[in-house]
Amino acid sequence: MDAGFWKAGHRPTLFAAFFYFDLSFMVWVLLGPLGVAVAADLGLSPAQKGLMVALPVLAGALLRVVNGILVDRLGPKRTGLIGQVLVIAGLLAAWFIGIDSFSGVLAVGLVLGIAGSAFAVALPLASRWYPPKYQGTALGIAGAGNSGTALAALFAPALAIAFGWRNVLVLAVFPLLLALIVYVLLARDSPNQPPPKPVRAYFAPLSNGDAWWFMFFYAVSFGGFSGLSSSLTIYFNDQYGLPPVTAGYLTAACVFAGSLVRPFGGALADRVGGIRSLMLMYSIAAIALFVVGTNLPTPLSAMGVFVVAMLALGMANGAVFQLVPQRFRDEIGVMTGLVGMAGGVGGFYLASSLGFAKQLTGHYSWGFGIFAALALLALVGLSGVKRRWRTTWGAVVQARI
Repeated sequence: MDAGFWKAGHRPTLFAAFFYFDLSFMVWVLLGPLGVAVAADLGLSPAQKGLMVALPVLAGALLRVVNGILVDRLGPKRTGLIGQVLVIAGLLAAWFIGIDSFSGVLAVGLVLGIAGSAFAVALPLASRWYPPKYQGTALGIAGAGNSGTALAALFAPALAIAFGWRNVLVLAVFPLLLALIVYVLLARDSPNQPPPKPVRAYFAPLSNGDAWWFMFFYAVSFGGFSGLSSSLTIYFNDQYGLPPVTAGYLTAACVFAGSLVRPFGGALADRVGGIRSLMLMYSIAAIALFVVGTNLPTPLSAMGVFVVAMLALGMANGAVFQLVPQRFRDEIGVMTGLVGMAGGVGGFYLASSLGFAKQLTGHYSWGFGIFAALALLALVGLSGVKRRWRTTWGAVVQARI
């Protein structure tokens, strides 16, 4: 990593953004690792299981747009504090009231969606402290907080066995309180905060075709990552009959792979350009998802292919957010919300479609195959825009695209 990076920006804020993002994402996907226990307790169908793990992803996606606006009007730090307090209060209320129905689980999913919207806070918080040539690296480090999804897969199934899945919800409050304290003490808004705009002005980027391309690219990369993070514990349990704890360990291995390489994806994009990085990563992800859709014979072989897919998707996440600040520097808050929303919608589609594919056909192949086709479509889209991007806005930014 370039030594100059550590002299730029504000390191305490970068760490606070990462830590806040990490524990928020741990909570965001909590229903995935708890899904086996919840489904057994409430007698859920495969489609209901898919919807259960997909709803927090969708809620988090939609709320990212709200956070994107609030970040530009209130500042990232204040917006993050509001969201964290709401999640903590919601989890305490759910535990106190009790959950004994599918509708109750879905209500919890909506609360968890607030945690998923932390994406639209953490990235602008870090981005505004760093110059263009370090955007990929800075946002890759802050975005590596999606490793929190692996923490949920690693610990939640065992905690559910020991204490009951309902009590895991209140146990999650304690790390969230720690993240809140760190955030209050270390995070600072950049002095380069842009002035507030009228609300309708925040949606102005949607009139630009490039914004839609970024939203689609992230719907594939982050959608694949978040959808798999939410679904793999249930997949390993259903497909191979693994106990929930073992399924959680395999899921954690896959998710760690995808989350920890996000900074490397951003750094690689800084070095060789985001477009070239994305084209390689989408190609690898498409092949891996097609292969895993063939119903591999053992859980370890499936895990190996999922790791490859998650490595590619995780690096692609970093590469997309090397490009976004170059194109929409002054609108990074709302663009983070819009692009993050699209990523969440992609995750909702993947997680829910896997459940419906299982219920309708008895296996998951169609769900994986269609998402692999979307990765190929993203590759085609990149091929179509790369020349225009490099000869227009790419020619005036101080970074490789």
